[in-house]
Amino acid sequence: MRKLIVIDACMRDGESRTRRILEPLAAELGKRYEIETIVLDGDDYRAVGRKTLAERNSGYVPERIVEQAKKIAAADRLVIAAPFWDMSFPAILKVFIENMSLFNITFRDNGTYFDGLCRCEKVLYITTRGMNVRTGDPLDAATPYLKALGTLWGLGEVITIAAENMDYSTPEEIEEKIDAAVAQGLEICRNF
Repeated sequence: MRKLIVIDACMRDGESRTRRILEPLAAELGKRYEIETIVLDGDDYRAVGRKTLAERNSGYVPERIVEQAKKIAAADRLVIAAPFWDMSFPAILKVFIENMSLFNITFRDNGTYFDGLCRCEKVLYITTRGMNVRTGDPLDAATPYLKALGTLWGLGEVITIAAENMDYSTPEEIEEKIDAAVAQGLEICRNF
């Protein structure tokens, strides 16, 4: 069975509007993919700073990080679910990506160019935005970042599903927006 990795950076657990979109889509994709979910909570990865870089330069990377990066590189599809925070996504997702960005696992570089080593052909990025910021708006820094990462890692097409203006909507409007995002996502899942 083909493999799909879900990276869940939804910080509000049961209150997460982003997770409410993710769950039915993951259930649908689970009919065709073997799914592994990585839940990020902020305490399980450290920022890639001086100490981590020194360790990497000396050849040490924790085995857990290496194994996760290999799983991502081998996945057929990725789903990333993260709310829109500070014009992008929660910092833990960036920290996680930096931990997974490993030379000769997710990418390589010969000093002249880089080459993505991931086999993933499509990435589904699910988000909810409190503000009225649309995908492609210059204020959306998350989607362009994930597309750039896709180039580095060789991820393929990045598809964004976003429910917008959630913080300034009535409870009824929020439900309509979540339902619309789920419906859009289920349609995308048919060919994902």
